[in-house]
Amino acid sequence: MNLITERRRRRIQGVIFKLPGMITCEVFEGFIYAYLEGTLPAPQRRLFEIHLKVCRSCRRYLSDYQKTLTATNALAADNKANLENVPEDLIAAIIAARPPDND
Repeated sequence: MNLITERRRRRIQGVIFKLPGMITCEVFEGFIYAYLEGTLPAPQRRLFEIHLKVCRSCRRYLSDYQKTLTATNALAADNKANLENVPEDLIAAIIAARPPDND
């Protein structure tokens, strides 16, 4: 992308972000989890999706966020599978060897 096109894009983006009802990147970030879970109310979802269309940084951030969730969920599933194979007597021995809580 040449310099003139980049400047024009930034200028347009600056104007768009000042429109009434437009959310900031910070607000966008706060909506991500609810958006991905499908619990973001329709009005906020529309604003979120409009912001997503005009903000390259937030598109990248959302993509990275989704990749992180996918990797985390995969690790959690692997760990759960591994824990299911731990013998009950080993679990009991570890619990018995723990020092008592001093509340």
